[in-house]
Amino acid sequence: MTKTLFTPIRIGDVTLQNRIAMAPMTRNRSPGAVPNDLNALYYGQRGTAGLVITEGVTPDAGGRGYIDIPGLYDAAQVAGWRKVAGAVHAKGGKVFVQLMHTGRISHPDFLDGGTPVAPSAVAARGDIFTKTGPKPMPVPRALDASEIPAVIATYGRAATLAVEAGLDGVEIHGANGYLPSQFLSTNANLRTDEWGGSVENRVRFLLGAVRAAAEAIGPGRVGVRVSPGSTFNDIADTDPEATLTAIANALRGQGLAYLHLVGGAYGYDAAGIARRIFDGPVILNGGYDAARSEADLAAGRADLIAFGSSFLANPDLPERLRTGAALNAPDATTFYGGDARGYTDYPTLAEVDAAAE
Repeated sequence: MTKTLFTPIRIGDVTLQNRIAMAPMTRNRSPGAVPNDLNALYYGQRGTAGLVITEGVTPDAGGRGYIDIPGLYDAAQVAGWRKVAGAVHAKGGKVFVQLMHTGRISHPDFLDGGTPVAPSAVAARGDIFTKTGPKPMPVPRALDASEIPAVIATYGRAATLAVEAGLDGVEIHGANGYLPSQFLSTNANLRTDEWGGSVENRVRFLLGAVRAAAEAIGPGRVGVRVSPGSTFNDIADTDPEATLTAIANALRGQGLAYLHLVGGAYGYDAAGIARRIFDGPVILNGGYDAARSEADLAAGRADLIAFGSSFLANPDLPERLRTGAALNAPDATTFYGGDARGYTDYPTLAEVDAAAE
């Protein structure tokens, strides 16, 4: 049978109603790091996706970064995520929470005055936005080797809490310059011990986080997102193709739910490497429309397609893709922070039609 966006698929232990995924997108609307009713409404509106992947969620208080991002390390957060899970399930969707330890992409303002941690004491270039305005990225504290296992363990604890909250699984965020990506990189990771240097050493932290989550909730409920070649958050890699190859080889045969590649022109065929080596479902994202999605599914380059800003602005995106309806344009001024405006007030097709009557 020809693969299409609208056919069901099983990923690991979870069966999805279609092959459309909502990509993780930071929205900065969880004051106190606790998911709230507005967050549940937002995700529930988009529950007709096969898979909803939440915004980055810190697995530990020490991994906080950015303004008002949610966490998953205490009882109040579990209760909040339970509302999100129920709202998505009511639409037939499944929901994985993305676990994102920000590492050096943080600031003492988010850590009760503490210093962000990283593989090495190398600051990212640029500023970070705090509640009192933009501030220079601080020099992080290099993790001692003896501390690293405890940081890795937070992914397992958060995965356990995710299932307790009724979520269907977790995505380990190994992309976009956050802590696992910092270990993968050759400019943020200057270590000379078993956590740095060779590609085999640099992938060790990511693999540890994946293993911790898989041991906690089963590998079939764990996905992994990576972006070797991306320079987001001042990350560099002297050989991203080798990095992705090492990751895909290490994840092969583990029974994981999926491998998710961040879209980008990295100068090599990342999707081809993932498909050739990794033996589980592959998710691609990056500027997809319906036609390109169908083409890549038909060509076997992917099993699911993740949509970002188009899902942000179109709560009923699957129906719009199915019917070829016009899409709402996203309002970039409301992407980060704020209230319902630009968050839960984008109209569905049915609402547009009712307004026109």
